[in-house]
Amino acid sequence: MTYQIAASLLSADWAQLGAEAKAIIDAGADRIHFDVMDNHYVPNLTLGPQMCAALRAYGITCPIDVHLMVQPVDDLITAFAQHGATSIAFHPEASLHVDRSLQLIQSQGCLAYLALNPATPLTGLEYILDKLDGLLLMSVNPGFAGQSFLPAIYKKITEAKDWYKSQGKTLVLTVDGGINIKTAASVYQAGADILVMGTALFEVPDYIKTLKDLRQEIQGSRGHERY
Repeated sequence: MTYQIAASLLSADWAQLGAEAKAIIDAGADRIHFDVMDNHYVPNLTLGPQMCAALRAYGITCPIDVHLMVQPVDDLITAFAQHGATSIAFHPEASLHVDRSLQLIQSQGCLAYLALNPATPLTGLEYILDKLDGLLLMSVNPGFAGQSFLPAIYKKITEAKDWYKSQGKTLVLTVDGGINIKTAASVYQAGADILVMGTALFEVPDYIKTLKDLRQEIQGSRGHERY
């Protein structure tokens, strides 16, 4: 797939979430990234499934990627699947049975992603490959917006892409955290399919210009060989 930009609502104005989501999609973002935090697995508290349903009711039709930073995960998998999610990602540390949680996501008609923290290795993925639609690699420690990209993750992105190819699979690789005008092209070059961006998109006065500048930066990197 060609790369896509996912707008993380964690950095949006929550007082007008529907309008913010519509504005960023109209400006050129491809999809919405929905961060769910429980103040337990991560030290923050954010959005629930009813807000996902509210976005759909508002008229948001683009893909909504739900990132569960919660523990346990299964009840919320079902709730978000029933409230408009397109894909659902969860962290293996937060599930008692990773295989079953992945099966649950797919049984609900959503794409199943596994989310890996910066220090979580890629090992063991071969045992659940048949149930994976993609990976979400965190390039910051989850919990808060506005953090800086961890440079070590460039190598992890490439290693994940190498692993996909070695298994004869083409899986969607999402990268989330610290992506902005300075890091987007390098993240793309390393192998990301979906670039999640929050602060870099929402904390600027002109969404259209920002997205245009980001895409030009990535397009410029295409003069070099793409991973």
